[in-house]
Amino acid sequence: VVVSRDRAIALQPGQQGTNIIRMEVLESFTKKVLSTEVGEMAKQYMEKSLLVPDHMITRLMMSELENRPGQHWLLDGFPRTLGQAEALDKICEVDLVISLNISFETLKDHLSRQWIHPPSGRVYNLDFNPPHVYGIDDVTGEPSVQQEDDKPEAVAARLRQYKDVAKPVIELHKSRGVFHQYSSGMETNKIWPYVYALFSNKITPIQSKGAYRPCPVEEPGRCGRPFN
Repeated sequence: VVVSRDRAIALQPGQQGTNIIRMEVLESFTKKVLSTEVGEMAKQYMEKSLLVPDHMITRLMMSELENRPGQHWLLDGFPRTLGQAEALDKICEVDLVISLNISFETLKDHLSRQWIHPPSGRVYNLDFNPPHVYGIDDVTGEPSVQQEDDKPEAVAARLRQYKDVAKPVIELHKSRGVFHQYSSGMETNKIWPYVYALFSNKITPIQSKGAYRPCPVEEPGRCGRPFN
């Protein structure tokens, strides 16, 4: 995650961890997520299991951000390459980067157990969110499938590529003293109190009824209790 004048970005191979952290940030700090809008523009590539060209995703993101001067926002999954990071650097000053450090072996095991119901986009994971009946969508009773990109060998290749591409991006943020990394397997509930504290130093949290209340760092078992 990167924050620039109350603006943020999430960095992690695979999106499971950052998706959860993103939802918590939105709940606690009311950010605008841009990944959805930009993702829709690149949907034709994703539907064909093709990587979106770097120059295209950079152009789309820069256009979106330049149209939102002075706004708060959260970028999820951008920048992914050094070129994207340098382009972002030209239009805003980044002052906080958060990266979730999850072992590639853990991610490979998790992602390779992911299945999808193509017509609806519903995603199942055999460990965390299994269907009631293996291989069958809960709602329609239609077959769910494992996409080629989610098969173990494909996941391993994607993670190796991510490591090579992400390294200079991480080094760039480290060199500027804005990089923060957290490690906790897939247990984002243990990471969130630290992320919340870091954000709270820059942004006033929302404390409305039903909002997430982080536990003290030394008491992770209390995470997730709502305000009364």
